[in-house]
Amino acid sequence: MKIAYNWLKQFLPFTQSAQEISILLTGCGLEVEHLEQWQSLQGGLAGIVVGQVLSCIPHPNADRLKITIVDVSDGEPKQIVCGAPNVAAGQKVIVALPGAILFPSHGDSFTIKNSKIRGENSEGMICAEDEIGLGESHAGIMILPEDTKIGLPAADYFQVEQDWIFEIGLTPNRADAASHLGVARDLKALLGNENKLELHLPDVSDVIFENTVNTISVEVKDHDACIRYSGVQINGVQICESPIWLKNKLKSIGVRSINNIVDIGNYVMFAFGQPMHAFDADKISGNKIIVGTLKNGDKFTTLDEVEHVLNGTELMIADEKGGLCIAGVFGGFHSGVSSRTTNLFLESACFNPVQVRKAARAHGMHTDSSFRFERGTDPEITVYALKYAAKLITELAGGQISADLIDIYTEPVQWKEIILSLDYVNMLAGNNLAKEEIKRILTDLQIKIVKENDQELVLNIPPFKVEVTRQADVVEEILRIYGYNTITLPKKLSISVAAVVKPDPEVINYRLGEWLVANGFNEILNNSLSKISSTDVIALPENAEAIIVLNPLSNDLGMLRHTMLLTGLESLVYNINRKQKDLKFFETGKTYLKVNSRYQEQKNLSLWISGNRHEENWKIKAVDFDIYYLKAIVTNLFESIGVNSRTQLKLSEFHDATFAAALKFEAKGKQIVVLGIVNKPILKSADLSQQVLYAEFNLDALMRLVPIKDEKAKEAPKFPEVRRDLSLLLDRTVHYDTIEQLAYSTETKLLKNVNLFDVYEGEKIGEGKKSYALSFTLSDEESTLQDKQIDVVMNKLMKQFEEKLGAQIRKN
Repeated sequence: MKIAYNWLKQFLPFTQSAQEISILLTGCGLEVEHLEQWQSLQGGLAGIVVGQVLSCIPHPNADRLKITIVDVSDGEPKQIVCGAPNVAAGQKVIVALPGAILFPSHGDSFTIKNSKIRGENSEGMICAEDEIGLGESHAGIMILPEDTKIGLPAADYFQVEQDWIFEIGLTPNRADAASHLGVARDLKALLGNENKLELHLPDVSDVIFENTVNTISVEVKDHDACIRYSGVQINGVQICESPIWLKNKLKSIGVRSINNIVDIGNYVMFAFGQPMHAFDADKISGNKIIVGTLKNGDKFTTLDEVEHVLNGTELMIADEKGGLCIAGVFGGFHSGVSSRTTNLFLESACFNPVQVRKAARAHGMHTDSSFRFERGTDPEITVYALKYAAKLITELAGGQISADLIDIYTEPVQWKEIILSLDYVNMLAGNNLAKEEIKRILTDLQIKIVKENDQELVLNIPPFKVEVTRQADVVEEILRIYGYNTITLPKKLSISVAAVVKPDPEVINYRLGEWLVANGFNEILNNSLSKISSTDVIALPENAEAIIVLNPLSNDLGMLRHTMLLTGLESLVYNINRKQKDLKFFETGKTYLKVNSRYQEQKNLSLWISGNRHEENWKIKAVDFDIYYLKAIVTNLFESIGVNSRTQLKLSEFHDATFAAALKFEAKGKQIVVLGIVNKPILKSADLSQQVLYAEFNLDALMRLVPIKDEKAKEAPKFPEVRRDLSLLLDRTVHYDTIEQLAYSTETKLLKNVNLFDVYEGEKIGEGKKSYALSFTLSDEESTLQDKQIDVVMNKLMKQFEEKLGAQIRKN
């Protein structure tokens, strides 16, 4: 949002520089993202003055050039070579002196220098209008009236305006500051009592509605959507170009001038935050305006000549034949002001923010008007803004107010009452603020104090403070003006350290991400909104409903995602289509469901793997990622945050339509992660042909497994490890994890690691059998292991394998 320094001074006569004001505004929450100097003509005509041609003779070396002597009231007259056909002695002209930078209407800028032209000195340039950016004509030099003062700066003659423009990053909660008046209101409070400044608003007391017979009537059918509707008819206007001052006001904040009527509406909106709309009164069928909705499927053409199909929920300004305007968003092509318009109906209204927001998004139209209505406008300023706009129209367009004021305000918006505890203010501020300073700030912000005692203030909040609804909001208003930088920190800060430090979820998430990045994964970030059709690809859980967005921006963003798989597949497709086929992605995000009428959200960590583990070369053949690789990634992730997958988790097969083959880890019956090979129909729906592995962690459940302890460094082992191998002949139904769990439960002290290094199945060992070759690593942190100790352990293990698993054992 752009705010002009000089425009602000029309509301509040402060003396601080633009740089000082910039610091003040940023400190109060109106962050000035950029401050730049603005000129109504680029370069400000610096170095360009009025001169008088004293003499003009032909150039001796060029037929079309002339040598002039020009007085610019700056010492000796200057010799200037000029090629204009209309230059003559006695003329008052525009002269660019050496060093001046010209910004022509077309082409690049250039600097005037002392030079020689065809052998004759030239100490400047006599200018045509296009050479200084004033117009398009290059037929000859500009000739000024005879009484124009010699030496007068061209900037003064042409009334070049200069200003400073603040680019403010307006946050959604500051609808009250979406105008010059709103910013000036904050400045008044910021500058305090010592400046004794008062806000100055233009006087509209002389605006009189003489005709009491309305030729145009208004009917509001939906008072919830249209909070207040004010209007007036003005006849006999002349549509023409706006005066320079009005053009420059709009130009300074980046708004293009259209004509005097449209410009007045924009000027009032940016000045007071009240959007206006002017209708051609002669095009209002039946002389009646109807504020309500039209039928679903009705067509409406906006000012930009684009036809829109209405959905039946938009609030419309209409007449007997159809729509004239989408309320608060965009005007209609057939009822807009044109060069032939002579009679106006001027609208100033307050619409429901939700209604305007839905209509703007439904039709993809975001205007300066909807920007303000969507955040909430002041219902109490509609009549004042209407009067001021009507006053300007009568002054600048020659119109006459020809009908009485229409003002439909059936249920006036009440000022909110908030009881403010002074102790609460000091508690949130962390400082003791003087009661009188609190009262001063509230009064400057136009918040009324209706009652008070030593502990509390009873406040009435004006309607333009749409976001101030509770005590905390009032404290925020006070502290914005008081200054967060003014709050002092105590000299002593007391802290207490908990005896038991619980794992910080943010720290754990960071560790997980760091581990994944270190192992070749790339982090992705997808929208939590997805297609409604995604439930056709991956079904919802039993008794669960999708959470549908009521007014989606597009069909692809119609619901909150119930799975992270599909959005990740889109990222895979995007990269694969760009010849990146070996991919490892991870994302931390949320999924959403509605279960038994209650909304649920779950934080997840998802992994996607596709392609080859490494590029093919002369030494190594390309190998696809497989489920065992993904399982290793998952178990190592557990270990990275201190979760022991062997002792804390249970591994089992998982059967679901999402996967062709899958596993899951559980803890106390709660699913922690599911991982597997994504089913081909799901891949086909995403236009994927290569295999994809996917894992989804329930982070909320995983966090409860992270041990409550600090990691400690320990000394490297002093005594050597010992390895023993066994070959087990087993039934094919016995899984490796069963062997591993049985081994660790049999020997809890000396057994450090179990590893499967070979598997064999074939006719030589019999049908229904398989052979596992395993290694067992043993160590003692206190002494070197003796053969007897090792034999005892291995005998215990073999006995358990034989008794519990029916294994036939062969030592290696």
